[in-house]
Amino acid sequence: MHMADLGNLRLHYRIDGPKDGAPVVFANSLGTDMRLWDPIMPLLPDNLRILRFDKRGHGLSTCPPAPYSMGALVKDTEDLMDHLDFKNSFFVGLSIGGMIAQGLAIKRLDLVRAMVLSNTAAKIGNAKIWADRIEDVKNGGMESLANAVMERWFSQSFRKGIDLELWRNMLTQQKAEGYAGCSAAISGTDYYATTASLRLPTLGIAGSEDGSTPPDLVRETIELIPGSQFCLIRKVGHLPCIEKPNEFASIVTDFMRSTGHI
Repeated sequence: MHMADLGNLRLHYRIDGPKDGAPVVFANSLGTDMRLWDPIMPLLPDNLRILRFDKRGHGLSTCPPAPYSMGALVKDTEDLMDHLDFKNSFFVGLSIGGMIAQGLAIKRLDLVRAMVLSNTAAKIGNAKIWADRIEDVKNGGMESLANAVMERWFSQSFRKGIDLELWRNMLTQQKAEGYAGCSAAISGTDYYATTASLRLPTLGIAGSEDGSTPPDLVRETIELIPGSQFCLIRKVGHLPCIEKPNEFASIVTDFMRSTGHI
């Protein structure tokens, strides 16, 4: 575990794999930290140099006062990748992480050679949904959101298991200010026009039971990018890397190979 001092804030990050490995960056969802990717790490090829990080307001990273903009989240990621010399990377973004991926690819194609947009979209929700959620978390803290978020994140069968408590605890231990700040960033983002201008290898992944970014929404975004691919993982919700890590890792690895990244 390391901290990167980016001047205006510090981001907690971790790098795994050999120094000469193919660079891969993972950006996780709203309300989670870099541990989201733990289930798939042992399932990925061992010749990758993998960067994971906690975005602002999450995990062990700095939590500036809300609200945040998507531009700020993209710049945080850009600055971190420049700081660590992660160029020409394969970028995997889930939910808000997928929005960051889109913004970064629009701004800095030298950093992103291919991307996986998992359970995300060019625009997620609407202003009222996010305003209500921000109000709820400010008034009642993270616990006030937890049950509803679990229903959106996971399939009904997963929610019956004991492991649900792990991810519920991860959510409730995030900072309310950081959650509200990133919610504001999502609320203010509409990438439809800009994502349609992208020309890079892209794979979209959706979960059949995703209550946050349903499959049709993910597909609509992926189809903006010519030559992109789409994959549906069945019987999972918003976080397929948790519910079906083997299938998720296999899909991502196969796409890496198809793009010549490994």
